[in-house]
Amino acid sequence: QNGAVPGEQGKQEKSVKRGNWGNQIEFVLTSVGYAVGLGNVWRFPYLCYRNGGGAFMFPYFIMLVFCGIPLFFMELSFGQFASQGCLGVWRVSPMFKGVGYGMMVVSTYIGIYYNVVICIAFYYFFVSMTRVLPWTYCSNPWNTPDCVGVLDGNLSSRAALNLTQLLNTTQKRTSPSEEYWRRYVLNLSDDIGNLGEVRLPLLGCLGVSWVVVFLCLIKGVKSSGKVVYFTATFPYVVLTILFVRGITLEGALTGIMYYLTPQWDKILNAKVWGDAASQIFYSLGCAWGGLITMASYNKFNNNCYRDSIIISITNCATSVYAGFVIFSILGFMANHLGVDVSKVADHGPGLAFVAYPEALTLLPISPLWSILFFFMLILLGLGTQFCLLETLVTAIVDEVGNEWIIRKKTFVTLGVAVAGFLLGVPLTTQAGIYWLLLMDNYAASFSLVVISCIMCVAIMYIYGHRNYFKDIEMMLGFPPPLFFQICWRFISPAIIFFILVFTVIQYRPISYNEYVYPTWAISIGFLMALSSVICIPIYAIYKVCRSEGDTLLERLKNATKASKDWGPALPEHRSGRYAPAFSPSTESHLEVQPLQPEKGQSEAAAASPVQGSNGSAHSQDSRL
Repeated sequence: QNGAVPGEQGKQEKSVKRGNWGNQIEFVLTSVGYAVGLGNVWRFPYLCYRNGGGAFMFPYFIMLVFCGIPLFFMELSFGQFASQGCLGVWRVSPMFKGVGYGMMVVSTYIGIYYNVVICIAFYYFFVSMTRVLPWTYCSNPWNTPDCVGVLDGNLSSRAALNLTQLLNTTQKRTSPSEEYWRRYVLNLSDDIGNLGEVRLPLLGCLGVSWVVVFLCLIKGVKSSGKVVYFTATFPYVVLTILFVRGITLEGALTGIMYYLTPQWDKILNAKVWGDAASQIFYSLGCAWGGLITMASYNKFNNNCYRDSIIISITNCATSVYAGFVIFSILGFMANHLGVDVSKVADHGPGLAFVAYPEALTLLPISPLWSILFFFMLILLGLGTQFCLLETLVTAIVDEVGNEWIIRKKTFVTLGVAVAGFLLGVPLTTQAGIYWLLLMDNYAASFSLVVISCIMCVAIMYIYGHRNYFKDIEMMLGFPPPLFFQICWRFISPAIIFFILVFTVIQYRPISYNEYVYPTWAISIGFLMALSSVICIPIYAIYKVCRSEGDTLLERLKNATKASKDWGPALPEHRSGRYAPAFSPSTESHLEVQPLQPEKGQSEAAAASPVQGSNGSAHSQDSRL
């Protein structure tokens, strides 16, 4: 009891200085909002349909259990233990701080282009507020003679089909939604180098989305923690509304069968496993630095083991659920057009801004469904965007680390937001979508895999798995379960390595529809991918040169050894190995004394006295 008083003061100081989540729910909702993003809606359902329907769920869940959840738990526990952002945690092994810089670079790239996607969703959201959706008919000034709408004229679907066949012989039918997207919204240029003009409506929406993100993060996690109550939960309401609307349509079942019918022969295909592993990996947001950052605002004894399982499973369940929403309506449209579902299925921006909006025009009160759908996309995107921005801001503030910058954190946020807006401007030009897809494909693909692999090795093999398991026991009151110990040490790094090899073997140069990217653009893509990974060796060399030691080996040892200030951030949590050397921390003894008789002495006797008593105190604590 007595020990609690100094402890409380410490907690006050910490929350004044760095801030904490208001409560546990805020952290879980923020992490769900972070993990659940646009990919769950526009990537997973398509991957599932392309890789053998229901059979894809099998490798998907295996990868979730052996790679997704363990990596998620590792990043959360890592950030929570040290209460530091993605740079500060590397006191654990200072030579590897380049991994933190790599995470920052990746988060910067993703943060720039992710907000452009949100701004296009904003644009569609605003133009949906009309009686007739602008991409319904072919009678607009931007349409071409090839355009055939699903609603044009009083054609029955049979006649429309004959017309489609007739057109297919001469040229390909284009839909009004596709022409609206390419010829009006983007006003697409013919080449990635031909930027053309900035599309002002998109620029305006980009400004809107950055302002929204900044206002939500103005007080750091204090304000964003309140916003996620809405942004993380409301997409589920919208998904459910669209789901109920979708499955009541004619032909919806065909679409869902397409999405779920298992083709078991595909399970033996390496590509299917590779896709499953990559999807889990990118979808959970491992190695972006966001998970470490969000967990660093947790209380020291929070059960992040339970959280990581809840969040990972919610993320995957959302993906599966979104598949029903997407494919029920695509099935309905295919049925209406009298074509196969595979003709209308799409992924990425093509699904969100062409195929799905077109299907919505067939529904009664289509503007309502359109507004709901784009509102959902905006919220899904914002949840991820908050964390990307917070990652960068937290890393900068923790790194500088003096009182002054902590007080001026709002200005740091503003600076990062303005920079993000300015860097996003080229993506709103007529060649913007080419650049956006280039960044999406290269900036954040295999570099994430490399970063994650090195992080696993650094914690498990350089810092030492025994040390890390002890740290977790000190924090949670129990060591990580055996399954996680095995995954962290062997299985997850092996799977990550498999993803890396798979990515390299599967590599195809990027293209967009019929447009093939020129070599110089692909080189820029590779440079972006390299720019995050190159931080790791550069910083490591710098650190080794700066370490003391006569031989290279001594320098390496000193560069990888955990620094003095590694460990729990608050003095009252620094016990056992982390206790200050000059005096045994009296507080922790006072705190433990009353609990000692109730707990069996065996636990205390097993380890060194301080460690044991500390462990028992915490396990008591976590049960309360």
